[in-house]
Amino acid sequence: MSIEFFARLIGMLILGIGGWYLGDFLAPSTETNPNLWQQGLASAGALLGLLFTPWLTVRPLRAMRNFLSQLSSRSLLAGVLGLVLALIISGLLALPLSLLPQPFSQVLPIAVAVVFGYLGIVIFVARQNEILSVLRFLPPSNGSQSRGIQNGRNVLIDTSVIIDGRIVDIAKTGFLSGTLLIPRFVLNELQHIADSPDKMRRQRGRRGLEVLSALQKDPRMPTQISDIDVEGVREVDDKLVILARQMHAPILTNDFNLNRVADLQGVTILNINELANAVKSVFLPGEETTVRVIQEGREARQGVGYLEDGTMVVVQDGIDYMGSEVKTSVTKVLQTAAGRMVFAKPEEEPKKARARRDKQ
Repeated sequence: MSIEFFARLIGMLILGIGGWYLGDFLAPSTETNPNLWQQGLASAGALLGLLFTPWLTVRPLRAMRNFLSQLSSRSLLAGVLGLVLALIISGLLALPLSLLPQPFSQVLPIAVAVVFGYLGIVIFVARQNEILSVLRFLPPSNGSQSRGIQNGRNVLIDTSVIIDGRIVDIAKTGFLSGTLLIPRFVLNELQHIADSPDKMRRQRGRRGLEVLSALQKDPRMPTQISDIDVEGVREVDDKLVILARQMHAPILTNDFNLNRVADLQGVTILNINELANAVKSVFLPGEETTVRVIQEGREARQGVGYLEDGTMVVVQDGIDYMGSEVKTSVTKVLQTAAGRMVFAKPEEEPKKARARRDKQ
């Protein structure tokens, strides 16, 4: 039996007894049968208790529990600090307010405490990053925890980033600040992928678990698995977006769809693919570079090669240099959704290249 059932029984009992005594009090002295008042109000009280007790007790408490479970530790700490400070201020004001004539001496202290408490919670939660940044000036308790506090933010990690694996190398460079926060539902999705009957998905899931283990063993990057969840939402991407909005935290992802949805809702996105494109070598028309032609291009006589950072170079008449390195001059650079493309032409004429190859 659920807790709501017991709440209904208790509410029915309490309101039924209260209705009985109320009927005894309200029954007119001239009433020949006062038990009718008692029985009627007791029945009405029992019925109201049976119907509405969960809405007044269990369900509000459950909603409050769900709300608190979705709050980050930073928001919860900021709210408690704001409430405590507001109650201290309202307590200091209660003494002079109690010297006012009635009814102000009785009403104003309570009203000031309620208003100040609400304002304290709202202001501290809204400005939690600035207020909690004072923790930077506290002496660190240990190395890894002090770094997490000093960086002052959490970064939510998506499943795609864990499977990708480049997060380990990025974390070692120190460019990521804060604590890498991995919600439990992301870990569950990763475990589900690792248990998939499909061989490719299973390998990706197991690789993700290895990457997660490497992140947890790296003392330079605080990593935390959190049980924080979002009630009433099933999709992992939707849960991440809601958590990011509540925690004012960015999401680290490679998922294009999640990137677009989060961006529309005002959530900060850290995309590793965009980072990789941003740090690729920058070429200007006329610059020289050396590339090995490894395959044919889409257009006639084109050759394609790749630089060390993965930048694709399309070489004009590159078919004549297939399998060999060639010194080229950049003619055009294009930025596409897949990355940066460099168009170049060989420094030496194709005929000379063919003649040189024939001699060899």
